[in-house]
Order: sequence, then C-alpha cells, then structure tokens
Amino acid sequence: MGETTNKDTIVVVVSTVVNDPRLFDVPSLTVCALRVTDSARARIVKAGGRVITFDQLAVERPIGGNTIMLRGRINARESAKHFRGIHGNSARPYVRVGKRKDKFERARGRRKSIDFKRTKGPVH
Repeated sequence: MGETTNKDTIVVVVSTVVNDPRLFDVPSLTVCALRVTDSARARIVKAGGRVITFDQLAVERPIGGNTIMLRGRINARESAKHFRGIHGNSARPYVRVGKRKDKFERARGRRKSIDFKRTKGPVH
C-alpha cells in the first residue's frame, strides 16, 4: 500500500487472496477477503498484519469507513468477450462445444472466400 494509506486501513477483496512469491516485502496490513490461502495468510500474519472475515469487518466498521475496496478488471471475464459494445464486430460468437467449433460459425454466409456473401440490403 502507498504512503497515503493509514495503518488502520482495511483492504477489502471480494475474492480469494493467494500468495505471490514475486512480492518480496509484505507490508503490515489488515485484509478482509472471502477466502485466503494458507501460504498467503502465513505471510500476512508474519508481517504483523491480520486477516478478517466480512462478519468481523461489519462489526469493526459498520459504515465501511477507512477501507479500500479492490477488484479485478471488469472486462477480464469470459462472457465479456461476447459483448459487441466492447469489441464491435470482433466479438466472439457463442458456439457449440467440441473440437470442430470453427465449422458451426463459419458457414457459407460468414466466409469471404465463398461465392455467396450475405448482404444487409433487402432480399428480393
């Protein structure tokens, strides 16, 4: 955590906290998470910090003051790859599961190399 955070600040994560061996120095901090792995819990406690649950957080900070909420990227989910608003025409189609996924969504109307190409104009 940076210099702007207080010693009493609680870091809140709505996910699992895992150990990262690339992080050499773990600061003394209080972490509230859904789940914490044993190795991550050991490193936090060894550094002088503590791990609490959401029930303990509600008792300590009823209105959520002096807490920092962390989250991951919103568009990192698998379902976000299918949204046209984010990716435009390159959004992934929902296809059947199997080894030959390409055959189901690359039919004659979707390929450029085939004689027939579907257009957006009216059909006569």
